Amino acid sequence: MNKVLLVIPAYNEEKNIELVVDELVSHFPDLDYLVVNDGSTDRTAAICRERGYHLLDLPMNLGLAGCFQAGMKYAYYHEYPCAIQFDGDGQHRPEYIRDMMKKMDEGYDIVIGSRFVDKPKDHSLRMMGSRLIGLAIRMTTGVKISDPTSGLRLFNREMIREFALNLNYGPEPDTVSYLLKQGARIAEVPVEIAERQGGESYLKPMTALRYMVRMLLSILLIQNFRR
Repeated sequence: MNKVLLVIPAYNEEKNIELVVDELVSHFPDLDYLVVNDGSTDRTAAICRERGYHLLDLPMNLGLAGCFQAGMKYAYYHEYPCAIQFDGDGQHRPEYIRDMMKKMDEGYDIVIGSRFVDKPKDHSLRMMGSRLIGLAIRMTTGVKISDPTSGLRLFNREMIREFALNLNYGPEPDTVSYLLKQGARIAEVPVEIAERQGGESYLKPMTALRYMVRMLLSILLIQNFRR
């Protein structure tokens, strides 16, 4: 399992980061991790330094795309063959990483930890938004992705290189769509997502609606012109 790096983007996660990393250190010591502090204004970075966590401390807030890319550059230059996007809010569960890596060993470039694959359909706002984005991806690529908005994603070495060296990549569903068009092989494995341990999610209802509209426009229109 030590061939995978957990890239943990963290912005103002002082209420969660200790629980997340301490669980990894205590129960999953064979996993490597890197907390990427995205210019937090709270004690996120201070907690990481005090507890001796593996920390990449960005001097300013770059947003998820820039923060994640910094972590992927670290994975690329330290020659990790696999890296996984892993939230710092306690929602992602490390026990699913082994199953995701087994799936990747079948020849996939990206493995998504899916909340909805092999699950009964529900009509929650999150599920409806994810289904609409998934439909847009299927219309433009022919590939069915049950949970394109999941932030638990495992990338192989080639995908690490793409994210590390190309400035216009962010870990979002529209990029998943773009990579599918470029020939990337993507699979899903079923996972459970825990409740946020503390603090508030930035994804409020109106923010979520704007996000969904932006993703749909990008997938259906903008990705046709991406190079």
